[in-house]
Amino acid sequence: MKAKYDVNQYVGVPVQANASGEYEIKREPDGDFKLHSWRTGRHSKGKYKGTGQIFLTENHLKVAVVAAYPVAYKERHEYTPMQRLTSEFVSEDLVQVATAKLPD
Repeated sequence: MKAKYDVNQYVGVPVQANASGEYEIKREPDGDFKLHSWRTGRHSKGKYKGTGQIFLTENHLKVAVVAAYPVAYKERHEYTPMQRLTSEFVSEDLVQVATAKLPD
C-alpha cells in the first residue's frame, strides 16, 4: 500500500517582484487577475506558515497563498500539485486585495 500524506489546497495569486524588489500581483493585459488552486503533492517541500506565504509551482511560477483548505486524500487529483513552499511572504496589503476575489 502506498503511503498517504496530508493534502492541502492552496488558493493563490501569481506574483512577481517589481523594480524595488517588492512583490506585486501578476496582472493580465486587461489589468485584472485571477485566483487559482494548487495542492501539496507527495514530493512538495516546505511547511505552510500562513497566508501571504509564497510557493513555487512545478513551472517555477511564484504564487502567494490567499487561503488554504484541507483536502481529502482521495480528492487530491482535482488540483494541480505545487513544487515547494518558500520562506518568503508578500505584504498584508497584497493579501487583502487578493482576498477580495475569494468567493463568499
